[in-house]
Amino acid sequence: MEMRYPKHPEAVRRLTTNELRAEFLIDELFVDGEIVLVYSHIDRVIVGGAKPVTKPIILSGDPKEIGAEYFLQRRELGVVNVGGPGEIIIDNDCYPMGKLDALYVSQGTQHVEFRSNDAVQPAYFYLVSALAHTAYPTTKISNSDAEPVHLGDISNSNQRTIYKYIHPDGVQSCQLVLGITLLEPNNMWNTMPAHTHARRMEVYFYFDIQDNNVVFHLMGEPDETRHLVVREKQAVISPSWSIHAGMGTGNYAFIWAMAGENQTFADMDAVPMTALR
Repeated sequence: MEMRYPKHPEAVRRLTTNELRAEFLIDELFVDGEIVLVYSHIDRVIVGGAKPVTKPIILSGDPKEIGAEYFLQRRELGVVNVGGPGEIIIDNDCYPMGKLDALYVSQGTQHVEFRSNDAVQPAYFYLVSALAHTAYPTTKISNSDAEPVHLGDISNSNQRTIYKYIHPDGVQSCQLVLGITLLEPNNMWNTMPAHTHARRMEVYFYFDIQDNNVVFHLMGEPDETRHLVVREKQAVISPSWSIHAGMGTGNYAFIWAMAGENQTFADMDAVPMTALR
């Protein structure tokens, strides 16, 4: 499990490109037959990727790193499949998982196992875990069951649909909030005008970036912005003081996940376009 530590905003202003990427970009989440985990000390969120190919793989954690007997003893977990069909075994229950299907996994779950149905087209399970002090039921969410919110317009190149999966009015959790944003064809901008939310951190995971296209993820203080060049199935850790927005050279999708003081989706501080620098 890789460890990442918080950086003060003033320190981020002076980082080189390689240093910025090392702090905030998770560039390799999926390895054949393995689970990759990154522990961010920003709100103690763990981000990961599980790619079972020919054999099932089991989620576990070093007791020393997470201070628990098993991974979800004091944590909850959100999983989204962004690949081929697969299955997740939760204790004694099996959940079939197609592309864009999500699973909320309850705190206290002891056995989490990932499987692919086809080694040629394996499942890619994206994971986000937050600390939890209350157990809520393990629940599967399909994209068709998620609450859609339509935003933007074609004239601003940001027509998109936000699908809320884990949130107070949908699948209940202790503190994790998670959803997917799908951009309409020929739309490239997400989350613009930008915002911050000092009460929560956020992680963006970008996928379905076709061919040699990239996404320019904007981050930093509103008047000291920086950018990261992001490619297929890479994630960005966004501290609460940072804006988080992006523009692609082609169409793409992303998963957003938040944890912190509250679960109020609209609790954000808008940044006027005139304030960006």
